[in-house]
Amino acid sequence: MRVISAYLLAVLGGNESPNADDIKTILDSVSIEADSERVDQLLSELEGKSIEEVIASGVSKLASVPSGGGGGGGAAAGGGGGAAAAGGAAEEKAEEKKDEPEEESDEDMGFSLFD
Repeated sequence: MRVISAYLLAVLGGNESPNADDIKTILDSVSIEADSERVDQLLSELEGKSIEEVIASGVSKLASVPSGGGGGGGAAAGGGGGAAAAGGAAEEKAEEKKDEPEEESDEDMGFSLFD
């Protein structure tokens, strides 16, 4: 990751195609010893490629990776006003029921975790 970061810093600094010495100079400036094998591997993989194209390609690949979701989907648009209102009431009751068992479970244990 450090080698890639140094490469990107060199590109941001105006060097369109940094070489191994450029990367090592950047890493040496922050007291990091460059691993020659990784530097050579990175340079061979990026040889003849534009960093902008490589990043764009990576972004399109990441877009297809599932990223887990947490919280479920958003509420669907209701066709009728009554159905939407009834759904909202059901959600409120479900939330109230979720809160109650948590409080009761603390009482059932007979002690508090913070005492």
